[in-house]
Amino acid sequence: MLHDIMPGTEEMLEKEMATAYVGIDPTADSLHIGHLVGIMMLKHFQVAGHKPLALVGGATGMIGDPSGKSQERNLLDEKTLRKNQDGLKNQIALFLDFDSDAPNAAEMVNNYDWMKDYSFLDFIRDIGKHITVNYMMAKDSVKKRLSAESKSGMSFTEFTYQLVQGYDFLHLFREKNCKLQMGGSDQWGNIVTGTELIRRIAGGEAYALTCPLITKADGGKFGKTEEGNVWLDPKRTSPYKFYQFWLNVSDEDAEKYIKIFTLLGKENIEILVKEHNDAPHMRILQKKLALEVTTMVHGEDEYLSAVEASEILFGNAATESLNKIREDVFLSVFEGVPQFETKNNHPDSGILDFLVEETGVFSSKGELRRLISGGGLSINKEKISDENLIVTKDHFINGKYILVQKGKKNYFLISVKQ
Repeated sequence: MLHDIMPGTEEMLEKEMATAYVGIDPTADSLHIGHLVGIMMLKHFQVAGHKPLALVGGATGMIGDPSGKSQERNLLDEKTLRKNQDGLKNQIALFLDFDSDAPNAAEMVNNYDWMKDYSFLDFIRDIGKHITVNYMMAKDSVKKRLSAESKSGMSFTEFTYQLVQGYDFLHLFREKNCKLQMGGSDQWGNIVTGTELIRRIAGGEAYALTCPLITKADGGKFGKTEEGNVWLDPKRTSPYKFYQFWLNVSDEDAEKYIKIFTLLGKENIEILVKEHNDAPHMRILQKKLALEVTTMVHGEDEYLSAVEASEILFGNAATESLNKIREDVFLSVFEGVPQFETKNNHPDSGILDFLVEETGVFSSKGELRRLISGGGLSINKEKISDENLIVTKDHFINGKYILVQKGKKNYFLISVKQ
């Protein structure tokens, strides 16, 4: 997980219980899995006996960080920021201990609280005079935005971002004795500006530690699917889809992610990697990764529901098994498949009439007959061989749904019109 570390950091951590922070951008009321890297850094830090601070960037979120961005972001109002902060704290509490009376209990802070009453004149006098424009211009994040390839340029607002982030570090150094800031490797320049301010203004020693930016083996963006970000909020990304994300990563990515997103020990991971390499088709690493992360975020019950739903979907399940799945999990599994409606769940119709005329799943009875005779039609995971089958209320899962399958991979969901 280490990318860069400032000289002296390790010695400082071995000497005393240290306080460190990671900044989190409050642009939404939920974390996505891209945030998990920073959270896991804080988790390791707390497990090792140190004190973690999770800083919600209420003020910096109002400005926009130029690092790794090609354009400015939208600015948020205070009401939205507070709502987002509450949502983030609830999720971070899944990983960090905020509530115990241990000396290294985690704390959450919001830089809006100390920036909101800081006047512009005071800020440029107290902070701005200590950092030269030459120093700020030398940062990679600034250079890229000012280069010829960046058409949008860079506003003064974003240019000052590293000063505001640097002041956060100074404030936490003074108020919380925080000597270390951690973040992604794209944050190195901003973090070092903070250590520089602490040295010049407070005459103190502070340190920086960054982790690599997480990538996928195929070059795609980590944590993104066709539907967008993979969120920790179950309303945004269902626990089933969350579980499936980890289960479906490549072998190469699974070996990397299991070291970053779990607390499994080195020896344990080495054994898992060997077992996986001996029998890759068993997907041992992916299954263990999905178990660890899904349980950490959503709890064991949701993990077990996701596993059961997967086994039913991809195994040889019968109608009885489908009836056992919780409705929200069932709908999550089949979200995105073509959906059709029927007016009642007592149709007592022939299968041809039901699937062609009543619901329109298939466009012609001829097509459907050929499918049945070729063994390509299943209802609720059970093969249909009789084209004269009568569809009754007993075919409806939980009295509401019928799952139609054409071949191995094409699903259609029929639901009773409410």
